[in-house]
Amino acid sequence: MSSGVVPAQRRHRLVVAREQYKFSCAHMTVFPDGTKERLHGHNYQVGAVVELSDVSFAHMIPFAPIKEALAAICADFRERVLLAAKNPYFTLVRDDGVELELTLCGKRYVFPREDALLLPIDNIAVEPLAAHVADLLLARLGDVLPAGVATALEVSIHEGPGQGASCHVALGH
Repeated sequence: MSSGVVPAQRRHRLVVAREQYKFSCAHMTVFPDGTKERLHGHNYQVGAVVELSDVSFAHMIPFAPIKEALAAICADFRERVLLAAKNPYFTLVRDDGVELELTLCGKRYVFPREDALLLPIDNIAVEPLAAHVADLLLARLGDVLPAGVATALEVSIHEGPGQGASCHVALGH
């Protein structure tokens, strides 16, 4: 006689969130009223979770490409001033390869070009950073995440213990 219990569908999560996946940078969060924070820095911690529908040997996903991609993204952001190029209060005045001159919320800034990183997002806050890093990670891992097996990617960005955001992307392949 059957107990009538049907096994629940299994979901699996591959997690890469080690201490070394971090970057220190400066930024200024802008608020909808046109005010902004002062230029300051954070030590951001980055993590990634890949949701899988199948963890059989035939569909094994190695950790190495995920770790390499996270490390490369963190290296690109490390020790830079992050700037949101799509912010409505941001104006690029000059980018001559040596200096980057801009205005943000009516204030003028000039940075050495190699110290500034323009990101295609509308604000430098944990929410848009998590979404942007998720896009970058997906671009780097496209061939590693098998269609139908990798069902979602979640990237988390924490600017301090217990304070951060994540972006969950369903993978339709």
